[in-house]
Formats: sequence, C-alpha cells, structure tokens
Amino acid sequence: KPPLFTTLTFWTNSKTNTVHLPSDYNEPNTDRARMDSLTPDAKQIFILSGQSNMAGRGGVFRDHHHHNRQQWDGVVPSECQPHPSIHRLDAHLRWVPAREPLHADIDAKKVCGVGPGMAFANKVRECAGEVGLVPCAVGGTAIKEWARGEHLYESMVKRARESVKGGGEMKGLLWYQGESDTSTQHDADAYEGNMVKLIENVRQDLDLPWLPIIQVAIVSGDNKYMEKVREAQLGMEIPNVVCVDAKGLELKDDHLHLTTKSQVQLGHMLADAYLQHFGPSEPNSHASL
Repeated sequence: KPPLFTTLTFWTNSKTNTVHLPSDYNEPNTDRARMDSLTPDAKQIFILSGQSNMAGRGGVFRDHHHHNRQQWDGVVPSECQPHPSIHRLDAHLRWVPAREPLHADIDAKKVCGVGPGMAFANKVRECAGEVGLVPCAVGGTAIKEWARGEHLYESMVKRARESVKGGGEMKGLLWYQGESDTSTQHDADAYEGNMVKLIENVRQDLDLPWLPIIQVAIVSGDNKYMEKVREAQLGMEIPNVVCVDAKGLELKDDHLHLTTKSQVQLGHMLADAYLQHFGPSEPNSHASL
C-alpha cells in the first residue's frame, strides 16, 4: 500500500505505526504569502489551550547522560502524522503545515512532545475538511493566569482573532488545565468560578456567544484536591460546554503527564465529543471576530 503523504520527506513506508523525525529537523523557512496560500477560506479553526498535557509531553524523557536534560524521542504515531489539510498558527501568527510537536514555539521554555491536537485534527478533518489549529497552552499554569488582562489570556485572544483574518470559522476551544489548581483548597474551591468566568470572557471577547468549549477532566495533580477540581469540571452545566474525562488514561512515570499512546486516545475522545455535539452541520459558531 503506497504511503499517504508522498511529498513529506520523513514519511516511512514500513509497516510500523511510528516514525522517528531527525533530531535536527526544522520547519521549512517559507514566506508568509506562501504559508497563507496553504489554507483555504473554508478551514475549521480550533484553539488548543491549557497547560502541559495540552501542550504535549508525550515522548518527552529525561536524558541522564546529558545532565538530566529533557528531550523528545521524536516518535510520531500514525494517528498524529502531518496531512496537507492540517495547519497551525505559529508563534509569528503565520499559518504553517502542522506537525508534532505543535506547541514547540508556544510553550517554548519547556520541551514539548506529542499532545492531543494532531490526533484530534486527523480525525475531525475527515468530516470538517481543512483544519486550522491555534496552539496556546503553556505548561505549569494555573487558571488565575488565564484571567482577562493576564498575558496568557490576552495572547490566546489575539491569536484566535488573527487566525480568522484570512477566512475560516472558529469552531471551538479545546481546554486541558487544572493540575496546577489542585495544591490548595482555596484554588480548588475557586476553580469552577474561574473557569465559568474564562468561558464568559473568551466568548465575549471573540464575539462568539455560542463558541463550543470541550474541556478535559484532569487525571493527575495533587491528590489533596484533585477530585475537587474534577468535580467542578465534570459538573459544569453551561450551554455548548462539554467535558471529556481523562480518567483511566495511562500516565508517564512522572505520574503527571499522559503518555504518547494516551495523548492519541485523548485526541480521538476530543474529536468524538466535537463531532457528536458540534459537528460540521451545527451552526454554533461564526467567523466574525
């Protein structure tokens, strides 16, 4: 069976489910006009936001031979392969071909690996067609850092607005965050109110009152108050907000981050939730930001 992506030089025609990208691989240095031409006006755009498990730590390991520095193993599952119809908005607000790790230039102070974004996009594109991803997640961030007026929030809104300027529809916000709010009772108790306010703010600031939100119920964090945060996430009753439960997904040895396999599973769970609740036939969002 011939490979699907014959134009990508790092594609392998073997029967394995993964490929190993070269350690010195970099995105092609292409001008903005050509990047913009890669994305037709019909693209369906999704914001990826939250903290490290959305940014992706799948395949990231600690290399004890190099002073315990973290590295990504470069393994890209078949479900996360690049595809000509999937693009991402890079740190310079340019549309570029999407490939793992999606957040490398956004969560730039950490080593990023596989997250749920590419597995999500590959499944959704079969129904939605052209997909645009807007990575915004930053590891180790608490929800108070995503309040209106804070740098992370304002950057997310700016990137979302920029993403639709060339055409396309903002179809949803995928949110995976909360581990950093499990350490104190105060933070855990305040989580639901802060999340509700975040949803209200982002919908208002993007002028999308029915913007679909798919949040992930956390599966790791401080055991003291993790269930309190999960309870808030799973029990939230807001129109066009659904929750996907990560409970049961395999964690890495750090007991905090999802494995590569789990990230693929999560991406498919997010795609299923989107297609079930907000599929392409649902007129729940608009492009006028």
